[in-house]
Amino acid sequence: MATFGIRSNETFVLATTDRAVLDSKIFEGLQDDSTLHLLKQKHQALAAPTEENINFTPHYDTLIQSGTYEYWASRGQNPLPYSLAELIDNALSATARNQGVRKIEIRMMFDDTLGKPAVIVLDNGCGMTSKQLKNWAVYRLSKFTRDIGSYGSEDEGYVRPDPVHRSLNSDISFFGVGGKQAVFHIGDSVRMISKPYGSPDVHEMVISKQDFENKVKNKEDVYSGIIRNRKPGDFSHVKTNDERFLHNLILEESGKERFTAVVITGVFPDHIAFLKQDIEVWTRQLAEVYHYYIHGVNGKEMSDSSADSDCHPEIKIMISLRDKSPVVMDLREVENDIQTLYIKLAVDTFEFKATTAQDGGTVDGLIRYHPFLYDRETYPEDPNAVQGPDDEDDGDNEPGVLHQERKKRPIFDCFWNGRLIPYTTVSEFDWCAQSKGAKELAECYSRISGVLFTDDRFPVSTNKLTFMELELKLKHRDTFFTRILKGQKQRGNIQKDFTQWLKNCHEKWDKQVKFLNFKKTITRTELTKKMQYPWATFTSIEWDGKIYSKGQLVKSQKTQPILYGHVVRFLLYGQHEEDVFATGGEVEICMEPKAFHDKIKTIPISKIDKNATSEAIQKNIDNDLAKLPEFLSVSWPEGDPWLEGGARPAGTPLGPLNINIMNKKEDSISQMPAVGQGAGKRLIIELKVFHHGTKPDQKKEVLSLATPTSAKYFWFKKIEMLTGLGEYTLKLRTLINENKADSFGGRELPSYKLNFTIKEGKAESFVIGTMSSSVRVGMLFDIPLQIKDGYDHPTVPPPDFKPILKCSGLTSLSFDKTESSGTTLYIRRVKASGKVLNHLQPKTYDLKVTLPGLTQNTETIKFSLLPGTAHSIHVTPEDKPIKVENGKPVLFNVEIHDEAGNITANSKQIVRCEVQGFPGVATDCSNSGAGQLMINTVNLKIIKGQPEKLHVQFEMPSQKKIKPVVRELEVVPSKRVCRMEICSKDDQNLVLTDNEKILWLAGGLMENLFYKLYDEAGRDVPLTAEIASKIKVNWTGDVNLRDLVKGKLPDLHVPSQVQVERFFQVSYQDQNVSVSFHIIPQPDEPNRLKATLLKSTVKLGEVIPGNISLELVDQYDNVTKTLSSDSKNHMTVTAEGLDQSAITFQWQEGSSSVLVLGVQFRSGTLGPREICFTYEKYEERVIVKVTAGVPAQLKLVSGPVQPLQVLNDQGIDTPFVVQLCDEWGNPCSDQRVVVQLRSSPQALKVKSSVVSQPVNVEGKASFTVTSLSGPKGYYQLDFKGSLDRKPIPGPSVNITITPDPNKPVSLSVVYDHNATFPAGGVFPVFSVTVVSDEGSPITTFNPAAASMLLWKGVQSGRIPPKTATELKCSKPMENQKSDRFYFRDKEIPEQVAKHTVQFSLRLERAKILFSEQITINVVANQPVKLGPTSQPPTPVVSYSKVLANRTLVENMTLRIMDSSGNPTGEDLNGNVIISIKNCSGHGNQTIPLFEGKTNILEISLEEGKAHIDRLALMENSPGENGSKYTLLFTPEGPMVPPTLAPFELPFRFYNDADNQRKMSELSKKKDDLTTAVHKDKEILNTYGQLLSVLTSHHIAASHKETSIRKELHRRNMETTQTIPHFDRLITEKRAEIEKIMKTRRRVCSLQDNYKGQQDVLGMVGHLAFVQDDHAAWVISWQIQGDMDCVITKTTEAAKRIYDDTRGRQQVMALDSVFVHPGNRPLPHMGSGCMLFDPPGNPVYAKDLLLYTEDRDRDMAFKNILGETILIDDLDSANNYRKAVVQKKKPCPTILTRQGDRVSSRGKFGGRNNKAPPIDTLKVFGAPLPQHYFLLKDHIDLLTQQRSALEKVDQAAKDRDHHLNTMKSPEMLGKVQEMEERKKQLEEIERQLVSTPGRPLKRALDNAGEPSGINPKKSSRDPRLRSTIPT
Repeated sequence: MATFGIRSNETFVLATTDRAVLDSKIFEGLQDDSTLHLLKQKHQALAAPTEENINFTPHYDTLIQSGTYEYWASRGQNPLPYSLAELIDNALSATARNQGVRKIEIRMMFDDTLGKPAVIVLDNGCGMTSKQLKNWAVYRLSKFTRDIGSYGSEDEGYVRPDPVHRSLNSDISFFGVGGKQAVFHIGDSVRMISKPYGSPDVHEMVISKQDFENKVKNKEDVYSGIIRNRKPGDFSHVKTNDERFLHNLILEESGKERFTAVVITGVFPDHIAFLKQDIEVWTRQLAEVYHYYIHGVNGKEMSDSSADSDCHPEIKIMISLRDKSPVVMDLREVENDIQTLYIKLAVDTFEFKATTAQDGGTVDGLIRYHPFLYDRETYPEDPNAVQGPDDEDDGDNEPGVLHQERKKRPIFDCFWNGRLIPYTTVSEFDWCAQSKGAKELAECYSRISGVLFTDDRFPVSTNKLTFMELELKLKHRDTFFTRILKGQKQRGNIQKDFTQWLKNCHEKWDKQVKFLNFKKTITRTELTKKMQYPWATFTSIEWDGKIYSKGQLVKSQKTQPILYGHVVRFLLYGQHEEDVFATGGEVEICMEPKAFHDKIKTIPISKIDKNATSEAIQKNIDNDLAKLPEFLSVSWPEGDPWLEGGARPAGTPLGPLNINIMNKKEDSISQMPAVGQGAGKRLIIELKVFHHGTKPDQKKEVLSLATPTSAKYFWFKKIEMLTGLGEYTLKLRTLINENKADSFGGRELPSYKLNFTIKEGKAESFVIGTMSSSVRVGMLFDIPLQIKDGYDHPTVPPPDFKPILKCSGLTSLSFDKTESSGTTLYIRRVKASGKVLNHLQPKTYDLKVTLPGLTQNTETIKFSLLPGTAHSIHVTPEDKPIKVENGKPVLFNVEIHDEAGNITANSKQIVRCEVQGFPGVATDCSNSGAGQLMINTVNLKIIKGQPEKLHVQFEMPSQKKIKPVVRELEVVPSKRVCRMEICSKDDQNLVLTDNEKILWLAGGLMENLFYKLYDEAGRDVPLTAEIASKIKVNWTGDVNLRDLVKGKLPDLHVPSQVQVERFFQVSYQDQNVSVSFHIIPQPDEPNRLKATLLKSTVKLGEVIPGNISLELVDQYDNVTKTLSSDSKNHMTVTAEGLDQSAITFQWQEGSSSVLVLGVQFRSGTLGPREICFTYEKYEERVIVKVTAGVPAQLKLVSGPVQPLQVLNDQGIDTPFVVQLCDEWGNPCSDQRVVVQLRSSPQALKVKSSVVSQPVNVEGKASFTVTSLSGPKGYYQLDFKGSLDRKPIPGPSVNITITPDPNKPVSLSVVYDHNATFPAGGVFPVFSVTVVSDEGSPITTFNPAAASMLLWKGVQSGRIPPKTATELKCSKPMENQKSDRFYFRDKEIPEQVAKHTVQFSLRLERAKILFSEQITINVVANQPVKLGPTSQPPTPVVSYSKVLANRTLVENMTLRIMDSSGNPTGEDLNGNVIISIKNCSGHGNQTIPLFEGKTNILEISLEEGKAHIDRLALMENSPGENGSKYTLLFTPEGPMVPPTLAPFELPFRFYNDADNQRKMSELSKKKDDLTTAVHKDKEILNTYGQLLSVLTSHHIAASHKETSIRKELHRRNMETTQTIPHFDRLITEKRAEIEKIMKTRRRVCSLQDNYKGQQDVLGMVGHLAFVQDDHAAWVISWQIQGDMDCVITKTTEAAKRIYDDTRGRQQVMALDSVFVHPGNRPLPHMGSGCMLFDPPGNPVYAKDLLLYTEDRDRDMAFKNILGETILIDDLDSANNYRKAVVQKKKPCPTILTRQGDRVSSRGKFGGRNNKAPPIDTLKVFGAPLPQHYFLLKDHIDLLTQQRSALEKVDQAAKDRDHHLNTMKSPEMLGKVQEMEERKKQLEEIERQLVSTPGRPLKRALDNAGEPSGINPKKSSRDPRLRSTIPT
C-alpha cells in the first residue's frame, strides 16, 4: 500500500476498466495483463488516461462462412450508401432502449482546415464497455455467439425483442461482420470512442490497415491492440494536425451520459467525390432503407394518424457535410425516396398477412393503389432506376404525362426487421397477378405497389443486401395468406377480396369525367339512407371532349321512354368543393315540354345521347307545344257587349256569354292533347266576378261559376246580381277538370279578363241623417236628409225639393231654407219653442219630415226639448223691506229662467249678492239652474237702539245682458251680551278695569271677586245657568257653577315665583266679551343660602368652568336681594382635595349676589365630590363629578406576549390596545387625541388595519398589525399620541424580524449569456429558481404556475404587455436539479428584432411574481435562399420593340435570407446568375432572350445583396405565344453555400401588346386574389386549430371529471352534476369541520414564532399531540422546562435563533444529538419474552406522542424523554420498579397517570414529585379526531370535482361560443368570400392557361439557332384507358 501512497486508515476500491469492483468471482475471470483501476470510490473520475491491452482474434465463423456471399454486390449502383447503412444498423440497435429522442449523426469532415477527410457516425445509444468494445473488434462474433462476460457494467446476453408491428424492433445489428466490413470499405482506419451509461470513463480504440501491415512486417501479434480509458473531453492524446477535427468531437463528450462515435479516416478519394457530389442520391437511398424507422410504421404523411408510431421514441438521422459548401439535413426531409412517393400517390391500401408452414414465420404485407387521374397515371417513377437506352423511343412516353404505369417492375419491396433489403423484390403472388384477375381490371393491375415486412426468421445475407429464400418460402403451396382489415384477420378468399378491393379502387378513384363549377353539397332523401349524403352539385361536366352545362338541351338513350329536356345540374357522390375528375355521376333533367311532363328525372350521365343535336331536340319539343290551348274566344249572343272599362247602373244584367278554347292552330278544343296512350284530360271554363275595394289590394269574390264537365261548348246565362257600386273584374280561366289546375307543366292555361264599373241609380227614398237627439228652446239647428236610389245607394237629390215639417205640442216650429251637398239635402236654421217640466226631465217630441215626389216621401225622428239659455234672474222672498235682527243671518233663493220661463242650467251661471257694508257672496247655478245666498251674520253697531237699513243687489257678472235684481234690508237691535264688569265684594269701590296692573305678595290669595253683564241697549242681562256655563277664567279650570250663577268668581292664587307679571282674564265665550288684568308677585323674607353652578363636572386639576353664584332666597327660592358687599367676607368653602389657595369671593352689585372663583381639585379619587358653602347661619351643599385630568400619557394595556419575533412580511394576530391616561394614571376618554403607530428605524414597513386613529369613547385605541416587512434585525413599534399638535408620550414594543423561508421574493434566471438567438431557432435552456426571503430556493410551487413571457420590443416597466406570448416550463432532465424550473426547446421568434423575455410565477389568483426583464437580440439564421425585399408582381411581356412591354423586372433588390425571410449573409459576396427556364418542362420550347441576345445575365452580389435597375427582353425576342416561363436568379460565389435556394419569378410571354396588357391585368388580379385567399385560409386554419384545441381541452376536462367522480363513487360519497349541489355538500362538510374545531379540546398555549424557518422544526410543545388527558398532563409536567425549547435540524439554524433572540431562547440542534438507534423493549421484556407480569399497563411515554409531520422529531423526543415509562398508579410504579431491579436491570423514571413520579434513582413523594394542576402547565395539545381528516379528504375531493365540473362547463361554453363564431353570418360570409375569390382565381388561371389565339413559336430572327424539337405523337391517349360504366 505504501507503493501507491495509501495510508493505513484510508479506504479504496480496486475495479476493472468497466468499473466493476473486484471480488473473488471477478478476480478468477481476469486474464493476464488485465488493467485495473485503484480508486477512492467506484465512480471516481480518472486522474489520467489508462491503457488496456486486448486481443481480438477473429472468430471461427470467419473461416466457415467467409465465402458464403460476396459482400458488395453493386448491381450497377455505388454500394457506399449500404456501407453507411451497416453503421446506422449498429447505432439503431444501440439506441433501441432510449426513452427520449434516438439521434444518429453522419458527419463528413471534408474541410481541409480541420485535417484530413473523415467520416464520423455518432449515436446517443447505450455505449460500450471495454469488454463490449473488444467484442466489436472480433470478426464474425455475432450477438448469438458472444461470450457473456463474468463481469461488466451490464448483461451482454442476447434476448430476442418482443414482437412489434411490422417488426420495427431495431434488432438489426446481427452478424458481427457489417461494421468492420463497412469501415474498411469506406477508409483504412477506424477509431471507436464510446461511453457506457453510468460510467465516468470514455473507452477508445483504434484499428487501422497501416497498423496491421506494420505488425505483419514486424512479425508482431496482428490481432492485438490497446483500449484507452480516459475522462470525457480529454483530447491530450490527439497530437497530429491530420486529426484536428477530433478536438471538437471530444469536447462534445462533456455532459453526455452515453454515446458511441465511429471515426473513419483514410477515406478513399472516389468515396469522397461520391459523398460530396451525389449527396442527394445516397441520402435518398438511406431514407428509403430506414423509411419506416424515421417516419413510423405507416410511413411518411400518415404517421400522424398512426397510433403505433406514437408508441416509440423519435428517431433522427442527421447528415452533415463540412466542406466549402456545408450541408446539414435530416433524413426526414427527403421527399423523393420511392417509399415516400408510393405513400403520397396512393389512395387506398390492402393489408394482408402471410404465414409460412415450415418455420411459422409471418410476413406483414401491404398493397397500395395509384389511380389514373385526369389525363395521366399516378404510379411513381423510381428515382433509383437506371434508364435504359431504349427508353427515349418508347411510344408510350408522351411528353406532358408525369407518371407511367408499373409496367414490368415487381410489386413488392422487402423489409427485414423494418429495414429495406435493397436487392430483393417479389414480383407478385398468384392471387394478385394480372393473369389470374378480371379482364376488365387489366389496367388496374399495373397501378399497384406493395411492401413486405418480415422478422429475422427469414435469413438475409451478412451484408443485408438480399434475402436467402424469401420468395421461395412465400410462394410455397403451404403458405397461407389472410386479409387484414382494421387490424383484424378476415376469413375468406384472399384472391376474391383483392379483386373486389381493386374493383372498388377503380370505380372510386380512377377519374374520367371532369366535374366543373361546384355549387353546394346536398342531401338526396329519395335514396337509401346510406347513400343520401353527401352529394356534390356542379353546373357543368367535360366528357369525351364535350362540355355539358346547366340549361343545355339533352336527349336520353336506352331509356323508356326517351327523355327530352334541359340540364338542371350534375350530381357526384362524395365531399367535393372544387373541379374534380370521376368515373361517372348522375344528371338531373327537367323534362320538356313542361306542359306535358312538369317533372325532373335523374339518370346516369352515361345515359346522355351524345349524338343528339340541340336543333333536333328543340323541334320535337315545339311540335308538342303547338297542340296546347293558346287563347279564349268570347262572344255575346244577345248583343250589347260590355266594353272594357265601361260603366252600368246598379242591377243591369251581364250576359249571356259563349266561350271557345283555341290552340295555336286556331282550332277549338275541349280537352288537353294526349300524352302517350289514352285520351287527354278534359277542360272546363271557370267564371269569377271580383268586386274591388277602395284599397289597391282589396278584392272580394262575388260570383263563381263553372261550365259542365261534359260540355263540348262553353255557355254562361245572364248574371243579374250586380247591384253593388264600384269597380268589377270578370275573369274566365281554363281549368283541367281532373285537378282544377290552371297551369300545366309550369305554363298557364289561356284566360280572359274584363274590367267594368257599377254606378248608382235615380232618387227613390231618403233617410234623416245624423243630428242631435236633443234640442234647446230658442236655439237654431239643421236637419240633414240622405237621398238614396232603389238599391239603397246614396244618389244626388233633384233640384226642386220643398220639405214639410210637422210636430204637435210645440208652441212654434220654423226653418229658413234648404241646401244640397252631394247626395245630402240640408234643412237650415230650424227653431223650436215650448214648455219643459224641468231641466232634468226633458220632454220628447215626434218630428215628421216630408219630401213630396219620392216613392218613400216621409220620415219621422224623435228629439228631446231642453231649456234654453239664461234670460232672467228670479229672487225670493219678495218682501219690501226684509227685516232681520242684528247678529242674525239672511237667506235668499235664486232661480235662472230661459225665454219661455223654464229653469235653465248652463255653464258660468254664477249669481253674486252685494250688501252695503258687507263682503259680497255668490252662488253657482250652473248645475241646477237655482241656488241659495246667505249673509251669515249681520253685525252693525246699533246707536241708541235704533234700526239700520241696507240695499241688497243680485246680478250675474258673466251675463251683462241680464238685468240685476235689488232688495231692501232693515236691521233691528238684539238682546245679546255686549259688556262685562268685575268688582270686589270686600271693597265696593274696587272695580277692575280692562288691562289693569296689580302688585301682590308672592304666594298670596285674592278673594270675593264678582262679575256683571249688559246687552246692546244697556240693560242688565239676567244670569242664568246657561249664561254662567259660558263664563271662563284663565287661572283655574275648577269653577263652581252655582257661584257663577250668583255672579261670584273663583279665588285667585298669586304665583310663588317672582318673575315677569302674570296675565289673568274673565270672558263670556258666547259673545266674545271679556275683562283682563295683570298681577306682579313680590318676594318674601330670606329663608336659605343658594349656590348656583353652571357645570356639575370638573376635570382633576382644572378649575370648575363658569362662576359659582351665592344668593339668599325665600321659601319659594325667590332672590331676596338682602346680601351686601360686606357679606363676601363672611363666606367659606370646604371640600375633599379642594385647593383653598386659589379660592376668591367677588360681590355682584347688579344681582345682589357673591361669585366664588378658583374652585379646583388637586387630589383624591374620581367620581362625585361634595362642596359646602356657609354664610352666617345659612349653609349650602352641592355635588360635582370629578373626571380624569388632561391627557398626559399612553399605556399599553393588552397585546401579544413579548418578546416578539415575527417572520418577514407576516402579521401579528393579537392586536395592540393602548389606553389614554392623565398625569395621575387615570384613564381618559378625550376623543380629540389621535394615536399613531410608527416603526423605528424606518426600514421596517408596517401595515396595519389603521396607522393613525383617535381614541374611542373609553380612551382606547386598537392596532392590528397585518404585515411587518424589512431586513432581518431588531426594531421597535412606537405608539405616540397628539392633542392640538402637542405630543403625548406612549409605549414602545421591541420586535425581531426574521426572514420567511416560505415567502417568494424574486425569480433568479440562469442561462447562457453568450448565446446567440438565431431567428426560428431554439432558445438556450433557461433555469428559473424561486428565491425565498432568506435566499434559499423554494420547491413547493406547481410547475404549471411558472410561465415564460415573450414579446417583441425592449423592456417596458415591470409588467409585460397583454400581447406577450406565454410559454410553459419543461420537465427537468435526469441530471438536472429539481429545485428550479426549466424552459427548454422554446422557439426563437422568426422576425429579426429586439425581443424581451420575462418569467412569471402565479402565487395567488391575482398575485404574480415577475423576474427582471431580459432583452434579447434576435439575429438572422443561416442563409437558405435568395429572395426579393418585396414580392414583385408576375411580369407579362410581349414580342415588341417598346421597352416597357419587354421589361421583366424594374428596381428590384435581392437579398440572401434565412428560412424566415430575414436578410442575412452580409459576409457573402459573389454573383447572381439570371437565366430563363421553361415552366412546362417541354425541352423543345423556345426560350426568350435578354437584351444583348443572351440567355444568361450576371450581376454582382455584395454583402448578401444584389440590385437590378431594369431587366428586359431583347427586341423581337423569340418565345411561344401565351407560354409561361420562369426567371431563375441563382447566387454563386466562393463563400456562397451551394444549397442556397435560388429565387424564381414566373412570367408570361405574348406575341402582341393587346394580349400582354390583358394578361398583365389578369396576372395582377391573380396576385391580389392569391394573397387574399392565402390570408383567408390562414384565418380559417387558425379558427380550425383553435376549435381542435378547445375540443381537446373539453375532452381532457371531461376525462378528469369522470375519474374524480369514479373515486367519489368508490368511497360511497354523495355526488351530483350541479355546482350548487356541490357547494351545498362542501358547505355541510365545512360546517361539520367548524363544529369539530369549535368543540372544546386541549391546546398548547405556547406561541411558536420559529416554525417554518429553514431547518427549524419548532417548539417542543407544538411538535406532538397526546390523546389521553392524564398522559398529556404528566408528560408535559415531566419535560416542562423543555416545552418551549426550539428544535432545529442544524447547529447553524440553532445558532441563528440564539443570535436573533440574544440568547433568550433555548434551542436544540439534532445534528449534535446522539440517541441509540432502534427502539429498546420495556425493562420487563427480555429475549423476546416477558420476564414478569407487569402491573399498571406500562408503556414508554414517547410512544404516546403523535407526530404531525417530520420523523426527525422521534430523535428529539428520544433525547428529551429518554426511556421514561408511564404507568397507571403509584403502587404499580413501585412494584414494577422493584421487579425490574430484582432482575438486575436498571429502571428508568416512571410517571403515573395520577400525577406521581418515581425517579430513576427510586425517589418519589414530596412536592417536586407531584404534578401541579393541569391548568397551571403548558401542555401538549390533543389531536383532532379522525373524522376531521376524513372530512378534509372529502372536501378536497368534492372541491376537485366541483372545479373539474366548472372546467367542463367552461370548456363546453368556450367551444360552443367558438363554434357559434365559426357559424356566424360574418364568418360564413368570409368563407363565401373566399370561395368566390377561389372561383375568380380559377377563372383567371383558366384564362391565363388558355392561349388567346393559335399558339405560335417564335424563333430569333436571323439567329441561326433552332427553336426547339417537335415532340413525338403518342400512340394512345391515356385518358381513354377506362370507360364510363353504364
